[in-house]
Amino acid sequence: MQSYDYLIVGGGMVADAAARGIRELDESGTIGILSADVDEPYTRPALTKKLWTDPDFTWDQVPLGTADATGAEIRLRTTVTAIDRDGRTVEDKAGGRFGYRRLLLATGSRPHEVDAPDSDRVLFFRSADDYRRLRELAAEGERIVVVGGGYIGAELAAALVQNDVDVDLVFPSTTLGDGTFPPPLAERYEQMFRDAGVRLVPGRRVEEVVTDASADDDLEVVLDDGSRVRGDAVVLGLGVSPVTDLAEQSGLAVDDGVVVDAFLATTDDAIWAAGDIASYPDRLLGRTRVEHVDNAQEMGRAAGRSMAGSSEAYRHTPYFYSQVFGVRWEAVGTLDPDLDTLVVEIGDDESGPRTVVYYRDETGAPVGVLLWNVADATDAARLVLAEAPTNEAELRGRIA
Repeated sequence: MQSYDYLIVGGGMVADAAARGIRELDESGTIGILSADVDEPYTRPALTKKLWTDPDFTWDQVPLGTADATGAEIRLRTTVTAIDRDGRTVEDKAGGRFGYRRLLLATGSRPHEVDAPDSDRVLFFRSADDYRRLRELAAEGERIVVVGGGYIGAELAAALVQNDVDVDLVFPSTTLGDGTFPPPLAERYEQMFRDAGVRLVPGRRVEEVVTDASADDDLEVVLDDGSRVRGDAVVLGLGVSPVTDLAEQSGLAVDDGVVVDAFLATTDDAIWAAGDIASYPDRLLGRTRVEHVDNAQEMGRAAGRSMAGSSEAYRHTPYFYSQVFGVRWEAVGTLDPDLDTLVVEIGDDESGPRTVVYYRDETGAPVGVLLWNVADATDAARLVLAEAPTNEAELRGRIA
């Protein structure tokens, strides 16, 4: 049985950041990474963004170089199925066992699925392997149906249409983005997709994906009103759920994620959790769970340092972002258009209008800040949430 000073279950960006965080304090402790993926840690946002839109960003820039940078031993295609907390070991699907002195759970999220044929033309998009297959389909000039109006669905629809692919985008809301943006901004967001040639199918949910044997085995997306959208391939971005099975089975506290303290430690003093699965006490947002890359990187590093003996609490409030058709938006906190919103237009640049939106609770205090085409302002947004001013005139002048 191979044993490690630091064992990380999960092979994503959290694992890379944690290994680097460990090395900041411990230059020689052994690090093992057990990953169910077929690729070593890589920069996940590129799969729906820069790899499609930036010709100078190539595949060789995707891997993070974790092993070379940290000396970690990475075992791919390794799915951990059980934790023995008393023996401080984990077991994988093949029956292999690995010992640990300190363990980090960084198992990430799994995509939601619907009934669909077992086909390499149906992708529940999540991994680099999915990206490579979608690239092949895009290069073949396929008509692709994208299902889901969230980050993955919208970004992939934008990416594909900019690579000369015919795209249908199916999403449940009335206007694309109206679950995040106030109505005028949602309309602006949706119009970018229409202008680019994406065919929008609003107000519909997918029931299943089927094969139409009478039409050269084309795929059909069956919608909740009985209508069908046909395509050569189907990509689904239906949201994700945190992979907390291991924590639950081993008796760790789980409540909308693996419960950790300010140092990212679980209820077992030899086990930490970070990334998508971690429910942690944020100093501005309260206890929360975040599924975005900024949190993966910052929390991963903090968890690694904590495992290696740091006494620093995790105090970073993460931001999240998306980028389509040259427009980038960033946000901190809660984006709920059902809240009272204050929309502040602060001018234009080459990408169009620059807008700040404050999402306010019943007291008038901001609980979320959206930065549309506004760069280098996430720290200012965090300060707004920390100070929580309720004066509208003051809010209008806070970020420019």
